[in-house]
Parts: sequence; structure tokens; C-alpha cells
Amino acid sequence: MSGMDEIQKEDHALPLLSISQLSLEFRQEDGSYRRVVNKASFDVYPGEVVGVVGESGSGKTLTCLSVMQLLPPSCKIESGSILFRGHGNVMDLTKQDEKVLQKIRGNKISMIFQEPMSSLNPGQKCGHQVEEIIKIHHSDLTKAQIKKQVLDLFRKVKLPEVERIYKSYVHQLSGGQLQRVMIAMAVANKPALIIADEPTTALDVTVQESILDLLLELKKEDDCSIIFISHDLGVIKKIANRIVVMQKGNIVEEGPSEVVFNNPEHLYTKALIACRPSLDVRLKRLPTVRDFIDAGENAAFDFRSKYKISDHDYASRMDVLDHREAILTVENLTKWYPKKKSFFGTVLEKTMAVNDVSFVIRKGETLGLVGESGCGKSTLGKTILRLIPPSSGKVVYNGIDVFSLGDEKMRKMRRHMQIIFQDPYSSLNPRMRIGEAIKEPMVVHKLHSSDEERKEKVMELLEIVGMAREHYYRYPHQFSGGQRQRINIARTLSLQPDFIVCDESVSALDVSVQAQVLNLLMDLKERFGLSYLFISHDISVIKHISDRIMVMEKGVIVESGDAESVFHHPQHPYTKKLIAAVPK
Repeated sequence: MSGMDEIQKEDHALPLLSISQLSLEFRQEDGSYRRVVNKASFDVYPGEVVGVVGESGSGKTLTCLSVMQLLPPSCKIESGSILFRGHGNVMDLTKQDEKVLQKIRGNKISMIFQEPMSSLNPGQKCGHQVEEIIKIHHSDLTKAQIKKQVLDLFRKVKLPEVERIYKSYVHQLSGGQLQRVMIAMAVANKPALIIADEPTTALDVTVQESILDLLLELKKEDDCSIIFISHDLGVIKKIANRIVVMQKGNIVEEGPSEVVFNNPEHLYTKALIACRPSLDVRLKRLPTVRDFIDAGENAAFDFRSKYKISDHDYASRMDVLDHREAILTVENLTKWYPKKKSFFGTVLEKTMAVNDVSFVIRKGETLGLVGESGCGKSTLGKTILRLIPPSSGKVVYNGIDVFSLGDEKMRKMRRHMQIIFQDPYSSLNPRMRIGEAIKEPMVVHKLHSSDEERKEKVMELLEIVGMAREHYYRYPHQFSGGQRQRINIARTLSLQPDFIVCDESVSALDVSVQAQVLNLLMDLKERFGLSYLFISHDISVIKHISDRIMVMEKGVIVESGDAESVFHHPQHPYTKKLIAAVPK
């Protein structure tokens, strides 16, 4: 008997979705199975937003993928049921055939994925991709009717210039616009349930806030329920009525949002809350999940009392920095791209990515650079390092004019000026053992006298960044995202640089892993006397790690000052807007 025959009358007192005793297992290379979700149970009621939170590997995404039966081939449902009561029917989704599931996906239950760039087809216009989801479930509509629905959906999700968006390809839109296209696809057929898998993780705070507000508005308008998956408790707190906390495949805590946040019971929940950079207290180090497991209930208090930076200590540090020599001086730096050219190639209009920017970074200082996506902050960092050629301006590093150097001298200079990129996955060669990847820059720059000495230096670096010596022989796919970022940091340190550009280096990481990497960066700064230009869209992270902050809008530095002054006494309206958008 198919699930469509298992029909009972819908009872509005019952949950819309009931996950009961769900266990999932992954098939390993040796043919054995490893349990990744263990007897998970929770309900989603009509009109409710349930937040599912936990670190990478906690099982939160797999649990929710099982609702739509979109699990990877190597993962199977070992036991449990998923009852869905929608549109008058009740069925166990674990027992449906593919034909039934196709009628449910995108119609009764839809999904918003984390990364719109990889979820949307780059070879197809955005409007046509949304049309497809409507056509599948409404074959009676004409082409004109479907197009009208798509344009109406684009207006509904507050996209600008809907006709242009309809005709645009993926690469022509910003991350926030692409996520709105994904949301339009998700709500196209007015589903009863939307599963949102980390839909705001890669977005800056203002775009994130607008997406969360939009989802809440659509929920109210369409009377649907939402499962919102995230590792960010600040985001979960803003949008969810109830919270489910997962750790290593187990649900360790569940309850109303206010109760879980104000009176968390499980040590792991307390750890996740404490791992977020504090907006009101400045700490030398952030507590991690491991700190809580080791120290127990008093970990948060212990960290605040032990690592709190007093106003006097902060003022003293700023005074010391003010009297240090500059390691980097940027003068009137400009980078523009041609926007419009004449028939003969003359540039008629320019896009100013970086517009007449000047600043100084002193030895041992961390200068935070914050702004929304597209403001020019990454372009600024890459232009300073000459990874992108400047249009005009000057960069002086330890008294040397970087832009005047020839190719050979610039290659030598790169030893001292390094960058840690955002994505720990694409920054490493998947076919190269990580030890060889870390050693490679040493070979290129002819550091150390022998290959044996280089190998020993790599082993030491692995230990410095919290890895093991035996990891030298493993490949990137054998490590988590946080471990890969540690490997990237070790690779950067292999050249013994003095100055590092950290370009969104922790934005792709879980809150607990993020805390570990931020602690590592601060430890390395003290140990090796490093100076950082730390680029991020996350103001809470910037405030935690930075001595001074620059705020960038549309290629221009609109505000700068010491971290505490900029955060607590912002002067520019744009800075106030960014701070107001931070999830509290």
C-alpha cells in the first residue's frame, strides 16, 4: 500500500510534521555502517518556526533532508518514522515511493538550500528556473500565466527590477538577490512546510536581517511552517518559536526559544551560546565547546573573570599601539573597473570598487575592515597584496613602495605579506597531501637548507595550529572545515610573514569552530608578532578580534576608530545600520 492510500482526516490539534525515533546510518568504505542520527524526535506545528541548531556533523541537515527523502546514496534510514499531515492527508514519508515524493517536493514541502550559487543552474536564467517549479505541479497554466506568477513572486520576495532579475543569469546577481530567488522558488506553490538550511550563513548582517524578516512575513502571509537549520544561535533566536539542539546525532535539548536561551539546561547548549563573540564584554579568548566539557557548569563565568579585558588594559594597549611604527601605509588607494566602453574601447563609465582609501596598520595591530558584500573590502585586501592591480595610489610596507617593485622583487615580498582566504575547501589542492601543501611555499621561496628540514618545520607548524604531526600524510577531504582552515593558516605561516590579510577567514565556520580559529589567530599574533587586516561582514567578530575598526561602504571608508568607540558610539548612519542588524 502506498502512502497516498494511508489517509486519515487531518486534525488541527496534531503537528504538521512528526519526526519520531529517527535513526540514520552512513555506509563506510569497509561496508560497515556508522550511526549519524540517533533516535531523533521532534514535532513542527502549523504556523510554527522550529530552529534546529548544532555544529557541523551534529546531524541537523541530514535529519531535515530525510523529511524530503533527499539523503545521499550512502546514507539510509535505519529506523523511525516521519509523519506529514498536510493538505488533508497524513502519511509516513519514509514509506513513500519516488512518484509520490515528486508530488510532495516543491509543492507541499519545499527547501531553501544554504548556497544559492551551487543550488541554481548557472546556464539558465533565474526566471526560467522558478517557472520550472510551477510547471511541474501546475501543467494547466499557460506560459504567460506562469511568467506573471514568477514576476509576482519576485515582487513578493522584494527583489528590485523584477523584469531584469527574470532575465538574469546567476552570476549577474548578488548573494542576497540569489537567496531571494531561491525563496521565491520555495514559496511558489504555497507549501505547508519550508525547510531552510543555513539560508543566511554566507550573507552579511543587513542582508541576513532582511532575509529573516522576509521569511517571517511569508510565513504569516502563506500560513506555513518553517524548519530553520543554523549553527548561529543569534539567528535562531530571532526567527524561531522553538529550538531543537543537536550534538553528534542526538537531540540534547528542546524547548521554547526564550526558555532555551535564558535558561539552557544542557552543557552543550550553554557552550554554543557562550562561544559567540560577546557584544558587551571584551575577552582575550573565547570559550569553546571543549572548554565547557572540560570545565563544566562554571566555564562561562570562569572565562569572563579570567580573560576579560578591563577598560584600563584596553586603553593601555591602544596607547602602546599608537606609539609603534607603521608596518603598512596605504595612501589614496583606488581600484576601478570599466562599466561602459565606447566602440573604440574608451572607458566611458567606471565602477569604483575602492575609492581613495588611506590608512595605517601598526606593528602587532589588528585592523578590522567591515562592510556589506560588494562594498569593496575584499578588493581592497587583494589590491594591497597586488593580487589585483591598483588603478592609482600607494602602498608602503616597512618603508618599501610595494607598487613600484618589479616581478622578481615582488615575489620575494610575498614571503612577508600573506593572505588567508574565506573558503577552506577550495584553498587546498584535493590531490595533494596537506603536509606537501604546507611545504610547497617553502620550496618556492627556497626556505631552509634541505627537504628534511622543511618537513620538520611543517610538522612543527601543524602542532602550532592545533593539528597532529601524523596529519602530514592525509588529504584535505579527510578533515573538517575548521581543520582545513587551520591547515591554511599553517600554510600561510610557513613563509614566516609579518603581515596577513584575513579575508572572511571564519565566516564559513560553525560558531564553536569559529571561536577556536579566532583564539588561534590571536595566539599566533602574540607569538610571532603578526599584524592583521581582518576583513569580515560580521561586526561581532570584528569587534572581538580588532584593535581598530574601519567601516567601508561603496568603496569608501565612512568611519574608523578604536573598536570600542566605533561599536558603542558609532557616528555614521551606515555604521549604526550595521550594528543594529547584528542578531542580539
